[in-house]
Amino acid sequence: MVPEAVIVALRIVILVLLWGFVLAAVVAVRHDIFGGRRMTPAPPRPPAKPSTPAQASPAQASPAERRTQQQPVGDAPARQLVVTDGPMAGTNVPLAGGSVSIGRAPDSTLVLQDDFASTHHARLTRRGDSWVIEDLGSTNGTFVGRTRVREPMPVAAGQPIRVGRTVLELRP
Repeated sequence: MVPEAVIVALRIVILVLLWGFVLAAVVAVRHDIFGGRRMTPAPPRPPAKPSTPAQASPAQASPAERRTQQQPVGDAPARQLVVTDGPMAGTNVPLAGGSVSIGRAPDSTLVLQDDFASTHHARLTRRGDSWVIEDLGSTNGTFVGRTRVREPMPVAAGQPIRVGRTVLELRP
C-alpha cells in the first residue's frame, strides 16, 4: 500500500503542473491578442567606407557594384506599399507618412486579414531617403526575400516582404 504522504505529494505536483499549463495558455493568448514586447530599433549604422582607392572609384567598379552605388538599397522613389500576394492582393497603401505599421490589429496602417500574421507584426519606417523594415516580435517572422528580419533591415523598391502569407512590395 502507498503511503498517504506520497499520494498527497503527487496531487500537489499534478496541481502545480496543471496551473503551469493554464498560465502558459493565458500568456500565449495574450501574446496573440496584444502582440509581444516591442523592442526599440537599433540606431542606424553608418555606411562602410571603402578601404582601397579601387573600391572608391565608380569607373573601376564592376557593373553590379556600379548599380549598387547608383541605386542605394531602400532609395525612396517608393510612394506606395502594394500587397502582391495573399488574402489582400492588390491593396495599395500610400507612403505619405514616415511609418507604416503592419498587422492584424485594427490600429495598424495596413490591417492584414491573415491568420499567420501577428497582431502587431512589423513596421516599415522611412529613414532619410530609404525604407527600413522591423519585425515587432511576431510569431512567424518577417522576411525580406528569403532573409528573416532579426533587426531593422533596409528594403529596396521591388524587394518582396513576406508577413505571414502576405507578400508586400515597395513601388514608385
